[in-house]
Formats: sequence, C-alpha cells, structure tokens
Amino acid sequence: MRRSAMAAIAAVSSAGLLLSACSKADDSPDDPSKGAGANAATKEVVNASTKKGGTVTYASSDAPESLDPGNMYYAYGFNFSRLYARPLMTFKPGPGEKGNELVPDLAEAAGVPSDGGKTWTYKIRQGVKFEDGTVVTSKDVKYAVERSNFARDVLSSGPNYFQQLLDGGDKYKGPYKDKSEKGIASIETPDDNTIVFKLNKPFADFDFLASQPQTAPVPRAKDTGVDYTKKVVSTGSYKFEKYDEGKQIVLTRNPEWDAKTDPLRKQYPDKIVVNLKVNKATIDKDVMAGDTMIDIQGTGVDAQTQAQLVNDKDKLANTDNALGGRLIYTAINTQQKPFDNVECRKAVQYAINKVAVQTAMGGPIRGDIASTVLPTDVPGYEKYDLYATKGNKGDEAKAKEHLKACGQEKGFKTAISARTDRQGEVDAATAIVGALKKVGIDAEIKQFPSGKYFSDYAGVPKFNKKQNIGLIMMQWGSDWPTGYGFLQQIVHGKAIGQSGNTNLSELNDPEINKLLDDAIGNTDEAARTAAYTQVDKKVMEQAAIVPLTYFKVLLYRSPYATNVVSSSAFSGQYDYLNIGTTKQ
Repeated sequence: MRRSAMAAIAAVSSAGLLLSACSKADDSPDDPSKGAGANAATKEVVNASTKKGGTVTYASSDAPESLDPGNMYYAYGFNFSRLYARPLMTFKPGPGEKGNELVPDLAEAAGVPSDGGKTWTYKIRQGVKFEDGTVVTSKDVKYAVERSNFARDVLSSGPNYFQQLLDGGDKYKGPYKDKSEKGIASIETPDDNTIVFKLNKPFADFDFLASQPQTAPVPRAKDTGVDYTKKVVSTGSYKFEKYDEGKQIVLTRNPEWDAKTDPLRKQYPDKIVVNLKVNKATIDKDVMAGDTMIDIQGTGVDAQTQAQLVNDKDKLANTDNALGGRLIYTAINTQQKPFDNVECRKAVQYAINKVAVQTAMGGPIRGDIASTVLPTDVPGYEKYDLYATKGNKGDEAKAKEHLKACGQEKGFKTAISARTDRQGEVDAATAIVGALKKVGIDAEIKQFPSGKYFSDYAGVPKFNKKQNIGLIMMQWGSDWPTGYGFLQQIVHGKAIGQSGNTNLSELNDPEINKLLDDAIGNTDEAARTAAYTQVDKKVMEQAAIVPLTYFKVLLYRSPYATNVVSSSAFSGQYDYLNIGTTKQ
C-alpha cells in the first residue's frame, strides 16, 4: 500500500465527503484554502460568476491522443473539444446527474425520428461560422461523420457507431477513397441546414450518438487527415492559437463565435492554456497552489496528494469525490491462448485479490469493489457476483481447479498492459501480478503511454498477440448514460477494430451481439434496460472482463476557478465548457 492510514480514508469516504455547499466567486473568503465544501461541485455550481478575463490553465501528464474531434476517445477529450468544436447535441453543464441532460448544440433541436426510428433528421442553427468566417452547413457535418467513421486506417481512434448503423456503412470506403465526393448515400443534406441519417435498424439512443464530437463540422477543404489535429478549424467559442505537440496547447477567443447562435458557451476567460507531459505530482501541487486550474485528464489526484487531502480539513473542503458511470477492470483477451478457453479466464476471475487492487488504487475513496460490468449508476445495473470469494480476496483453490480444467495445471506465462503515466493503474496491475503468481500464472507488466494506449498498443489486436498480452488494464466510462452507451463499444463484436480498439477482450459472442442489437431498436425503455442486465451477466459468464472497482474520482477543486461542476456526463470530471478564473 502507498499509505498506511486506510481507516482514515474509509472514514473520509463515508463521512467527510458527504459535506456540500456552494458559493459565488465574488463572495469567496480571503483565504482561498477555505473551500466551498467537500463534494460541493457534485451538487451545485461552485464559485458561480459571469466575470470575464484571465487565463485558465490546464495540465496533463501526457500528450492527448488527438485534438481532432473525429479522432479521439478519452472522456476528457470529448469534454475539452466542446470549447472549439460544436456537435449536433451535447450535455448541458450541470452538477452530478444533472449533467446528463442532453440539449441541442449545433442543432436547433433534438432529432426528429421517423420510419420507426430508422431515420433521424436534424436542423442546423443558422448563422454558425467557422473561425475563418465561413458559414457552417449540413455538408460539413456529413463530411465530419464520414471521415471519422469510414477512414479507420487514417483516423483510428473514436467509436465506430455510425459505421455500424448507417445504411450501407459496411460498403462505403470513406471520403479519402471516394473520389466522387458524393459521400455515403445514407446521410442526406437536402439543404444547407438539414441533415438526415438513414439507419439500417431503429436506434433509440440516436440523440446521444449525435452528441459525439464526431458530429462537429469539418470543412472538407481544410481537412489534412491525421494532421488535422494540428490545426482544427473551430466552430466553438475558442480557437487554436498554438499547438506545440507534446508541450503546450493555447486557445484564444474565436471572434467568429456568436453568442446568439449558442445558448451554452459563455466565453469567460481570455485564454486557455494546456501544459503537456507534466509530472502528476507536480500537477497536483500546482492545482493546490492555484498555478494550474485543472488536471485535464480528470483521473484524480495521485496517492501522495490524496494522503495530504484526507488529513487536512481545509484542503478536503476543496475536493469532489464522484461516481461517473466508470468501471476499472481487467480485460481478458479471449483470442489469446490460453485465454481462448473460458476455464482459464475463470481461473483469473478467482485468483485476483480485489481488496489488494482496491488498496493499490487508493482505497474505498477511489471506488467500491466491483462484481458486474455495469457500474452502479448506469441503468441496467443489478447486484450479483458469479465469482464471489471470501472477503473479495481471491480463492486460490478455485483458481487452480479452473486452471486444471483448461489444461494449464502447471500454469503459464502471459503479459498485462497498463498506462505508464497512471500510477494507480500500474499499482493495480502489480497487485494482480502478485495474486496470479500464487496460482502459477506468471504475468509480466508492460507499460505504455496513455496518449497512444489505444492507437498503438493495447487497442491493436496484432500488437497484443505479438507481445503475448492476455490481460489489459482498462478504465471505461459510458459514452452516454444508458446501458447501451456503456456496453456496446467494449463487448459487441462489431466494435472490434484493428487499431483504436476498445473491445479489448475481443469478445464476439452472437447472443450478446443480438441482445444489444435488439435492445437498441426497442421503444420500451424498461425492456431495453432489462436487456442490458442480461448482457452484463452473459459477459461475466464468458469471464471476459474482471470487474475491479466502480471507480470514483477524487478531484481537487481550485478555489481560483469559477463555474465549477462535476458532471456525470464526463465521468465525474469537471465540465470544461464555462470554467473561468478569478486570477487576472
């Protein structure tokens, strides 16, 4: 363990962090260390202010996978991209579950379904412009969806929902290969302010899908493929002034942004700066000092900082400890021998000491021990445990029984991947390695940077096979707050990609696929939710995922930041859309 006072952590989790309050920036106490109250931003807007000016500074322990709205898949990327990219729909800034409210962004209103939910029509707000003054049209949205979903050899990150759902999506080769520039026929643009999506099946959650940054418009003439990340053309309230790859990002006000076309963004700070590849402990120190407003990755403070916070009531008053539809788990690669045998996968389920993993990640304050794929705050969750062990500490005898059943009584060698710049994840992997060793499984930890984790390493099936990676550390949050939004991209066979893959178990079970496909076309919400519970149980029967903890993020809230809310829509992170600062 990284610290000895586990009892103190548990006490804080159950008592101190239940405190809440809110305050206005203009009424803040002279001593900024006196916070609004622990968990305040999960319930109210903290330091609400309309004050403009100053610089909001973010920091990241790594470089982002991409700044291209069509080539990203981290929650913090989705969150941050809204400052410069406007999707058709988005989430309204709000604390906790209020942040799950879906509202129109680039679109005038929610989508209008027809043909039993197989056709969805959106009207685009008139007068929205790119940063160069060019008016945004429906064709720019169509092109954005095509490039992000049908050119996976160029833009490998991000979900592939549209590719799966659009009629003819299995045949269209993408805009970089389509010399006619007509694009896919199932996205129609009858006029400059209307876009129509024609699907191959009904899809009840389509408005949520329209909130993905992949629907943010991209001008064809300015698209440079994988290099578009270096000069994204803004439609949001801020535009890129500087992108020094791996070092710094600077956003400044977009003069072509018009508040009359945008009821959500307020354009408070003059400038937004993101410093990259900063040591995690340094980020925490700078946030508490007020030199940095936010750790942009939103994964929470490190273990050393956590120890300081839980033992200092003044610092604790500036923390938010929130759920956000997230699960920490180990994906078991069902295509990697000997894990292609379900009995070997079950051996891992029983071998892992989940208490040791929880402790390695910071204790109960960082999440309760998990036994299901769906987190407790996602519709479809139902409490059960197929691989229960005494005290959640593992069962060596049962693990060895399953090893014998899969013909690996003497054990075997494998590798487990984790992200280098996420120490809690590496520590959790270390605890798993120790538990597996006791039953004869020799697992080597292989570490990779988070910015390339999916595009170059863990998300590349051929790489995993070559490196004998049978176990993959993963943290997953809902793409949107439904069971489908959580499950589809990690357990459906059609989600498997050759790069940027998020179905890390490479699970392709016909029953699971059908349950998900049928559920999303069902107009009965209760029936859909029940189906997601079934999917959860079938995934666990396949033993393809080892749930570790229902993750809770522990964030330190800068007292110099204004309009701070911890949003469930972005896995408990602060909503970045309208954060300002009292520092000028």
